[in-house]
Amino acid sequence: MSLRNAMFAFALCGLGIGSALAQNAAPAPQAARPAQGLDRLLDQIREGSQQMSKTNQEREARFLRDKNQQAQLLAEAEGARNAADARAKQAKARYDGAQAGIAALKQQLQGRVGDSAQIFSAVSDAAGALKAQAQDSLVTPQLPTRSAELDQLAQARELPGVDQIEKLWFLYAQEIAENGKVARFKAQVFDDAGQPQQAEVTRIGAFTAFADGRYLAIEPGTGQLTALPRQPSDFTGLIRSFGKDADDQIRDILVDPSRGALLRLAAERPALSERIHQAGAVGYVIIAIGLVGAALAIHQLVYLLLVGRKVGAQLRDLGRPRDDNPLGRVLGCLRGESPDSLRALDTEAIETRLAEAVLRETPKLERYQALLRMIVAAGPLLGLLGTVVGMIMTFQVITELGSGDPKVMAGGISHAMVATVLGLLIAIPLLFANSFLGARSRVLTQILDEQAAGMLARQLEARRSRNADA
Repeated sequence: MSLRNAMFAFALCGLGIGSALAQNAAPAPQAARPAQGLDRLLDQIREGSQQMSKTNQEREARFLRDKNQQAQLLAEAEGARNAADARAKQAKARYDGAQAGIAALKQQLQGRVGDSAQIFSAVSDAAGALKAQAQDSLVTPQLPTRSAELDQLAQARELPGVDQIEKLWFLYAQEIAENGKVARFKAQVFDDAGQPQQAEVTRIGAFTAFADGRYLAIEPGTGQLTALPRQPSDFTGLIRSFGKDADDQIRDILVDPSRGALLRLAAERPALSERIHQAGAVGYVIIAIGLVGAALAIHQLVYLLLVGRKVGAQLRDLGRPRDDNPLGRVLGCLRGESPDSLRALDTEAIETRLAEAVLRETPKLERYQALLRMIVAAGPLLGLLGTVVGMIMTFQVITELGSGDPKVMAGGISHAMVATVLGLLIAIPLLFANSFLGARSRVLTQILDEQAAGMLARQLEARRSRNADA
């Protein structure tokens, strides 16, 4: 009997004893009932003990059956594992043998190939180099199929044949030959908006290409022709002169050895109007003042040239003064006086009249010179003002964005430099013009003074001679 059964029986005995004691304590009218209760309790304990023994035996039998089954499964698993280990060893042995065979075959192949491997490497490298060059070549749009051929040669995994080596040699020779030709062909050209369109392209070797009067550039890595967004205005005239009938003639044309890079830089140069716009409001003020000064200088220069011509004609005929020139008006200032009134005038009065006539003509001869001198002085000062404004703009940009990118400071620097240049451009020519006008007016004024002094001397001699006769 197991421990659990014994404890169960002990508990039942205790219950029986307790029941018996309770029955003895209570009055029992019948003496046979306690004996029947104990017997029945013993029968129940006996039946329970037998039942538990039977259950334990069944459990032990089932445990033994399960144990035998587990042992059988374990034996089967160990057998399967041993079989798998055997198969793995056999597979490893076959793998090691295959690797050894592959190594032997490789060594045998290398021995048989010899210099062919070097040929294969040389062909692959040469095809790759020509492919990289062709991607940025202006010849590629004319010969678009050669890119696929070069890809096939560069990515080949087998030894090249004689025909493939000859093909590579032909592609190299073709590139060299096309670099020295002027060719025209139909190709796809992308405009400023990125839209493709068919156009007749003229190619100058591998350096320059243009279509519809616009220079073209090759997009790196794609081989596509694109029109430059900004055309170099200094060289567009060469495209127009390079007409379709120029095959038998020698014409000038732009050659860009960088294949478009220098053209892009040349196109980025701002035009004259853009340069003036960079100077801002100060630049427009400088230009306006310069135009006013130039107009005044030209007007006065024309006036002095005409006056000088008339004065020269008057010098050749001093006896007949005319009113169409300053010298004639100075010589004729005493023309309305009678001989008696002239004799009545003293020397100082005659001299005063002549000086008055000369002074009356002098302002017209020296007209605009003071204003031009002011413009000459104001031009550099306005340029300096534009320089200061441009530097303020530059420092403001540096404060906001930093000085890492020089392009962000280009606007302020351009404003400063262009304003300075404009100020000097109006000051220097007007300075020379004003000097020329001053020299020309002094020459005419000197002629007037000389002729006035000569006229006074003649009047004095005439008066002295009349006094001597009297």
